[in-house]
Amino acid sequence: MSQSKPDAYHKISVPAAAEPSGCPVDSVFTPFSSDYLNDPYPELEQLSAEKPIFFAEQLGYLVVTGMDNVMQVLKNHEVFSSENVQDPVFPVCDKARTVMSAEDYNPQAVMSNCQQPEHTRIRKYTRDGFNGRRMKLLEPYIRETTDRLLTQIFDQGSPAEFISCFAHPLPGQVIFRFIGFPEVDDDKLIYWTSNRLIFTWGKPTDQEQVEIAENMLRYWRYCRDFVAKRNLQPADDLTSELLAAHKADPEQLSYREVESIIYGLSFAGHEIVSNFIGLALRNILPRREQWDACCQDPSLIPGMLEEVLRFDSPQISWRRVATQDTELEGVKIPKGTRVFISLGAANRDPSLFPGPADFDIDRHNANKHIAFGYGIHFCLGARLARLEAQIAIEALVTRVPSLRLVENQTFSFAPNITFRGPLKLYAKWDKKK
Repeated sequence: MSQSKPDAYHKISVPAAAEPSGCPVDSVFTPFSSDYLNDPYPELEQLSAEKPIFFAEQLGYLVVTGMDNVMQVLKNHEVFSSENVQDPVFPVCDKARTVMSAEDYNPQAVMSNCQQPEHTRIRKYTRDGFNGRRMKLLEPYIRETTDRLLTQIFDQGSPAEFISCFAHPLPGQVIFRFIGFPEVDDDKLIYWTSNRLIFTWGKPTDQEQVEIAENMLRYWRYCRDFVAKRNLQPADDLTSELLAAHKADPEQLSYREVESIIYGLSFAGHEIVSNFIGLALRNILPRREQWDACCQDPSLIPGMLEEVLRFDSPQISWRRVATQDTELEGVKIPKGTRVFISLGAANRDPSLFPGPADFDIDRHNANKHIAFGYGIHFCLGARLARLEAQIAIEALVTRVPSLRLVENQTFSFAPNITFRGPLKLYAKWDKKK
């Protein structure tokens, strides 16, 4: 199929970007630098203070920092469209284009990059799937999976690498059960979906692009086959709920839209939560007084997790594109300008969060962050992400209060502009006497 169609989930043929005027131009800034990937916040703090809105030449985007500026962009979805958030940042090579041009590869924009009025129409059905009943059904499974994964880790002995053994498989298995995918397929599904972040928001080599594109095609075909199976054999899962809504009113929710929702949800519900749990451990474990406080009083954990989302968010940027000529804080923005919204900078705005570089689990307004976005595209899975992270940390403070980071380890992060989390995290604990 042609990935340049207006409703394509991933558009790989996009028009040239326009450049704004009347703002500083930065020829050095890039979110792919090693310093930024390791710790973006010192650079974001300096940029926010000196030039809160600027054009980044290397990236080709207008960079927007500061909570007020970012909120103006997120609130105004008609002028600043989200249609480009799933498009690769850089050109896709010819071989990967060929893979994605397969006749049966036709997922469409249905959530984060879907525009009005279709967005509100489709979102209603997806939002209904994240209802209280579904969360209550999932909670025992989350707890059981958490305990099972931790038992495997503790049986192998201290120290352990907690991303590959815990933070990554837990949300993957949870979102697959939520959708309805069978457990027997977990390994291949996790493999097929693991590197899409780099494809869409990173700078992959041509060889990496081809491999990831092939896995995306495999995963799309799996989703289509699974939806077809559930269409004939419904069960108690999100896929069956969406199909029931489609059958009740096919004009309001099409069959292809159901397929595309299922295709997109596993990505949204997996990597971000993995990063969330990894960043929670990375930030709370070295701060022993605050970790010990959570061990002694687990009711502090929800507030601690909100501070993680503010202080070191698993999603530190998002994208928009101007649909018309407009202006922001005196900067003239022509139609077609690509906008890089720095959620990380906004979440450390000193006018809203005093001492923004301090990690404080008692911060009274930590939940004013925008780690899950804002407006009509606010993350549907925010409630589930918080639930998974809370259960994960509660289990750790209960079972291994002595848990701590292995000394002198170096953290690395996937090279992409949007999603952030440690690729590996080693921790150790004391043996029970």
